[in-house]
Amino acid sequence: MHLIWLRTDLRLHDNTALAAACQRGPVAAVYLITPEQWLAHDDAPCKVDFWLRNLQHLSQALGALNIPLLIRHAATWDQAPAVLSQLCRELSMESVHVNEEYGINESRRDTAVAQVLEADGVTFHRYLDQLFFQPGSVLTKTGTYFQVFSQFRKVCYARLHSALPRLVATPKAQAPFTLKRDPIPEQVEGFEPPSETLRALWPAGEDEARRRLDAFADQQISYYKDERDFPAKPGTSQLSAYLAAGVVSPRQCLHAALQTNQGEFESGDIGAITWINELLWREFYKHILVGYPRVSRHRAFRPETEALAWRDAPRDLAAWQQARTGLPIIDAAMRQLLETGWMHNRLRMVVAMFLTKNLLIDWREGERFFMRHLIDGDLAANNGGWQWSSSTGTDSAPYFRIFSPLSQSEKFDSEGVFIKHWLPELATLNKKEVHNPQALGGLFGVADYPRSIVDLKKSRERALAAFRNLPSRQEVAEHE
Repeated sequence: MHLIWLRTDLRLHDNTALAAACQRGPVAAVYLITPEQWLAHDDAPCKVDFWLRNLQHLSQALGALNIPLLIRHAATWDQAPAVLSQLCRELSMESVHVNEEYGINESRRDTAVAQVLEADGVTFHRYLDQLFFQPGSVLTKTGTYFQVFSQFRKVCYARLHSALPRLVATPKAQAPFTLKRDPIPEQVEGFEPPSETLRALWPAGEDEARRRLDAFADQQISYYKDERDFPAKPGTSQLSAYLAAGVVSPRQCLHAALQTNQGEFESGDIGAITWINELLWREFYKHILVGYPRVSRHRAFRPETEALAWRDAPRDLAAWQQARTGLPIIDAAMRQLLETGWMHNRLRMVVAMFLTKNLLIDWREGERFFMRHLIDGDLAANNGGWQWSSSTGTDSAPYFRIFSPLSQSEKFDSEGVFIKHWLPELATLNKKEVHNPQALGGLFGVADYPRSIVDLKKSRERALAAFRNLPSRQEVAEHE
């Protein structure tokens, strides 16, 4: 008998490890509930709830193939080897199959499990599944990991042209056996279930993920490049939560996009090309996790930026977290995050730059806050985005590029539709006033909306000065 250990791959279709396990004989699946680990990794309660709801759907889908889904508990990943070893002994397992995950803790966990199982005579098999290319296989001419996305993308394109990753066949039903599937817990202690309103925005299950993918590919992808930056428009795929939990695979997304564009990567539908690039950004940041392990350790990708004189400003941080900055586009974006578990991608950059440049607060504070609230929280993508915005990361925005929240607001929400949806207290303002109520002065201001917590011009100068005073990369290297 063979075991598939499910993690961030909660799907039946196009699941490499599941298909491989099923080719060997009778299969059972297991999922580990690891609450202390989730807390340590700042996983959001809405994300844990999303996992549990998807597990219920997956348990039924596997059950229809006579594959029982078992639930086991291990407070942290340190206990995973013992828990899985015991399960394999109980059920006389020959092999355990997993899809690779990336990050220091994930790698250590899998190595520890493999050692214990192999000492018990159980073989441990790992598969490339959530990426198109094995980390370490897309390298510069000098054999190092890429640090610039455009160069990484170019090599990926060349590889994809010659060897497109194929979709994996869905397993067929196996003969029934006596092992019964376990009930999926409704909730896990320490993770308050989200509101029904939030849940309704993110229905669970592969069918829903596929419906979203098909609808996006059929109706929206061609407009993606033009509409993805406007938060009031439904211009994005709304698939990020499903990708983060592995309810849909990057391969399925790539194939759907190529199908709409006659198999082309670099010509044809500009919307499809732009979206494929987003899949490759996701890939790039996971390769960075492997190539530069320091980013898994809360370290800046660019070591010289560790010397930045970040401000200790708890009141400013709290105002940002609670959507009380007095800048409508920032506050509307933060309310969207708090109420839906998701934030529009353009606004993720805007609020991140505001926190790290205008407020000069350490990017790690923002990264952690996002992870604690995002339903699509993903270490590689979240860290990559925060470090890009704060100019501490790979391929990052140059430090002097500081988005103005006001010009971003006027450009991407010109009518104030997004702002007024999330900040109804500003509904009476016209489309010019809504971006900066403070400019109206006390007489015409909005009584229950705060004044801006920061002077944008002065704070920009402060950030530029802080970055200009950093040592060079060479100076840092010489001192190490």
